[in-house]
Amino acid sequence: MSNLRIALYQPDIPGNTGTILRMAACLGLSVDVIEPAGFDLSDRNLKRAGMDYIASVALTRHVNWERFEEWRSASGRRLVLASTKAALPYTRYDFRPDDILLFGRESAGVPDHVHERADGRILIPMADGQRSLNIAISAAMIAGEAIRQVSPI
Repeated sequence: MSNLRIALYQPDIPGNTGTILRMAACLGLSVDVIEPAGFDLSDRNLKRAGMDYIASVALTRHVNWERFEEWRSASGRRLVLASTKAALPYTRYDFRPDDILLFGRESAGVPDHVHERADGRILIPMADGQRSLNIAISAAMIAGEAIRQVSPI
């Protein structure tokens, strides 16, 4: 359906990753997992959250950030980082059909060197005093907006 991709930087929680894989399968998005993950990718919680949809998702595993960056650079795709440190709301960002939507670790986000490599940085505006949304919810909101913008229909 789309050339958009979701990239997960060293995900910590198998249930969240499974939910994102299920969403990606349903929306026709590909997923990149940048390792090391905080769990075994065959984890039963991942499988339970992703149900039988995991078999339908185009999943690429990258052994580390450097390998992911090599692949991304060769592909010429933009990297759009979702971050609580960003200033631009995701609804005001101009997505492209081949963007990679990057989400950091649930426990720590992404390190500064990853943040610096992003071509765009976006955030989901939240009520005062709130830190962050669940990563699967964030991925769904941002992917939905990106699809809305780049969809031909």
